[in-house]
Amino acid sequence: MSRRLFFSRPAKPAGPRGRRAYAIGDVHGCLDILDSLLAQVEADIEAHPKAKTSIIFLGDVIDRGPASAQVVERLRTYAHPRATAHFVMGNHEEVMLRVLDGDLETLSSWLRFGGAETLRSYGIEPRDLKNKPDDEIVASIRAAVPPEHREFLANFADSFTFGDYLFVHAGIRPGVELSEQAQSDLRWIRDPFLSDPTDHGFVVVHGHTITNAVDVATNRIGIDTGAYCTGVLTALAIEGPKRWLIQTSESEAQPV
Repeated sequence: MSRRLFFSRPAKPAGPRGRRAYAIGDVHGCLDILDSLLAQVEADIEAHPKAKTSIIFLGDVIDRGPASAQVVERLRTYAHPRATAHFVMGNHEEVMLRVLDGDLETLSSWLRFGGAETLRSYGIEPRDLKNKPDDEIVASIRAAVPPEHREFLANFADSFTFGDYLFVHAGIRPGVELSEQAQSDLRWIRDPFLSDPTDHGFVVVHGHTITNAVDVATNRIGIDTGAYCTGVLTALAIEGPKRWLIQTSESEAQPV
């Protein structure tokens, strides 16, 4: 059963009039948890319909969990009559795409932080790649990942704006104009972003950094609740000045 936990801050940032957004944190290859959260989000949409609704996935839909290939296919083909899906690039998608482009120097680090599970979901056992020539390794991975999956991931955006909110995967570089932000920061940054109290001119909604509960500061909201290791996947809903949470587990959800 989903629940709506309402919270606000004194400044009352708001989404655009007449629109609603649901931002979903890092899925990390957890298909069953994703399906559970989407069912709750869809029920919320049906119970409180809006003419224009967006569902924004904040990146890192792959790696770590057991079903990355299945998650990619689920999201690639996702459609809802009352909502439009948008996808933000995470650091894990970036690294996978670099491997698919032939960057073998990145392969070993990718395998260590979740790529091994992703390859298994596409039918490749990582240990079978050992001692193979580089060109054979790349060819094996490219053959296993459908081209439509690669194209889908490559078309993820770096950010999505919604009224007084900016959705990115990791965060922003404080003091740098949005138009001048480096892709590496949008996809990888932690500090100084996480510890900086600066008013950026918008509230940054991000994933990337796992916290036990949704991390609300005056200038940012972190919604990576570690689905692959906690079972808690979080959606932050925004409509006008209102915000509420929908999560796959009530045990970790806390009003803020």
